Amino acid sequence: MARLARELESQALKLSRKERARLARRLISSLDQDVDADAERLWLAEAERRLAELKSRKVTAIPAEKVMKKVRSALR
Repeated sequence: MARLARELESQALKLSRKERARLARRLISSLDQDVDADAERLWLAEAERRLAELKSRKVTAIPAEKVMKKVRSALR
């Protein structure tokens, strides 16, 4: 089985970026058989709420680079 997995991996890495992304999504979703529908609904609602806040300019986005710099500084 390990040999087959290595062969599949080798073949998968030869796919285009788009094809690899599609394959990765399908493989990951095959692991998530027990999806909590309520949790999914709540995460979607949270994402929509945050997007609305950004669009209305109620909040201001912070560039990822700035956030990471602050985190790294705090961890020192």
